[in-house]
Amino acid sequence: MKVIALLPEGSVSHEAVLHLFGEEQVQLHHCKQISDVFLATANGVSQYSVIPIENTIEGSVSLHMDWLVHEVDIPMQVEWVYPSIQNLIGDRKEFVSDSDASQIDYAKVTKVLSHPVAMAQCMQFLKANMPQAELEHVASTSEAVKLVKQRPGEGWTAIGTALGAKTHGLDILADRVTDHDNNYTRFVLIGQEPLQLKRSEAAQDKTSILVTLPEDFPGALHQVLSAFAWRKLNLSRIESRPTKKRLGSYYFYMDVLSSLDTVLLQSAIGEIEALGCQVRILGSYPSYSVKNHKLEVRK
Repeated sequence: MKVIALLPEGSVSHEAVLHLFGEEQVQLHHCKQISDVFLATANGVSQYSVIPIENTIEGSVSLHMDWLVHEVDIPMQVEWVYPSIQNLIGDRKEFVSDSDASQIDYAKVTKVLSHPVAMAQCMQFLKANMPQAELEHVASTSEAVKLVKQRPGEGWTAIGTALGAKTHGLDILADRVTDHDNNYTRFVLIGQEPLQLKRSEAAQDKTSILVTLPEDFPGALHQVLSAFAWRKLNLSRIESRPTKKRLGSYYFYMDVLSSLDTVLLQSAIGEIEALGCQVRILGSYPSYSVKNHKLEVRK
């Protein structure tokens, strides 16, 4: 039984980890803030942590990426993609239409609470249906639902998951309110020990690295990319982020569709380092796409 830290009960992270492991394979350690999720594994409270790092609509979750790079040194062990289905949640009896009890009167909504990333995924719906409502950001979608539960009769609603509504005994006022149907979130499981899974679905090998270029080296990034290109190593993602050392200093986050054990990737990293670049390995791991069947921890 593995102990896994994640955001509060009823969050998208909670739904995602149940998808990956099922309900009886792991012991869940729920945290209020994402910083607590990272620190739980860093301090030995949990063996692994569930970290959402990228979303179809909003792109990278910068705060979480910065924690991975600057605050902790915990490798990625597994990656999986899970649909981020957001709903408008509240106590239905507060919002039924005075003229038709089967309809929701959005004009009665005074406030909508959610995590900023989840909120941003639903802005078209919010602007079209409740432009009068105050929008407030909180630490997680689950916390938003919990706060709505604690403030009955005030016209508060939350953007959150179906699991969150069920957990806190509230109703789904409108389902699937995200602006785009193809809304997926990329999660990584971080921990010090490799986690082997029974592969009931196909996995893509992936390695995540950070590359810091030498200063005053014209064309350095081109040469780095060439080291992958001529070896036919596919980069599924490349993103620049500030090193936080000085203005204009950046590192490049790269996902390579290859295992770190391959000769080609090892030689590419060697060539990059020979250019004077610094290379840090964030993890080499299996990446799973969305499927209906679950994975089990190998005993």
